[in-house]
Amino acid sequence: MLGNVAVLVYDGVAPFELGVVCEAFGVDRRDDGVPLVDFAVCAPRPGQVATDGGFSIVVEHGLDRLEQADLVCVPAMPRAPGLPEGVAEALQRVVARGARVLSVCSGAFTLGEAGLLDGRACTTHWRHTTELAERFPLAQVVPEVLYVDAGQVVTGAGTAAGIDACLHLWRQEHGSRVAGAVARRMVVAPQRDGGQAQFIARAVPDCEAETLGPLLTWIVEHLDEELGVDALARRALMSPRTFARRFREETGTTPHSWVTHQRVAAAEELLERSDLSVEQVAARVGFGNAATLRQQFSRVRGISPQQYRRQFAC
Repeated sequence: MLGNVAVLVYDGVAPFELGVVCEAFGVDRRDDGVPLVDFAVCAPRPGQVATDGGFSIVVEHGLDRLEQADLVCVPAMPRAPGLPEGVAEALQRVVARGARVLSVCSGAFTLGEAGLLDGRACTTHWRHTTELAERFPLAQVVPEVLYVDAGQVVTGAGTAAGIDACLHLWRQEHGSRVAGAVARRMVVAPQRDGGQAQFIARAVPDCEAETLGPLLTWIVEHLDEELGVDALARRALMSPRTFARRFREETGTTPHSWVTHQRVAAAEELLERSDLSVEQVAARVGFGNAATLRQQFSRVRGISPQQYRRQFAC
């Protein structure tokens, strides 16, 4: 379980990405039902560490603190080749003993220098994916996603996508209720659809889309109804073709994908907090029958509804 988290920093660390992992794992949210995490920031040498924001931080712990962690986070770091003494070996030991590592943004280059991306799918900020692939040819760079979970090695894309990766880990370890509590305290969406490509044109695919916001809110409140493109286009007073194009422009994904993810999220909550059968859950969230729910839930979450309920039911 996610009980002990350490953050690795050295000179040149980016303050925002460091703040992301500190906010995600280092804040006591037990009053919201979130398990407390034993949290620490570590450096190759305890003491002053310069950030790339023009100020320094004081770090109490050395690399030995990484040995206790279930998860080691690596925020955005300088991309230049080479690592401070002992860092590569420390990260390799973390993975060798079965713990996990999470990089945010250019922190993926630190993992690459340590040899932890070889043979693994990974990502980084969209501006640096080509460089990552060239520097580490054995890595399987996936440029279009918000994060990649390759088991022990999780890599987040640019800047705020680190929040998505952190919430993914909370959801994976403790379920959507806990992840949702963390997200609410951070004032972010519990889960975003789409990938990095959406940020070149527009932002978060939530219910605050520029012109489709009211429709998206209506969809979430009527998941058990017919929500095909034709039906939604009629409600939006658009042709199906125009609606599909506008939807992708404003959310970064297709209507079908967005609706499916909303239905899966609603199913998660019912599986966690109700005694409804899988068939009843499927009807409530608009999948129609248990077989369709199982298929879509397993595709999106990687486990069956029954397995999810056994793991996360209140």
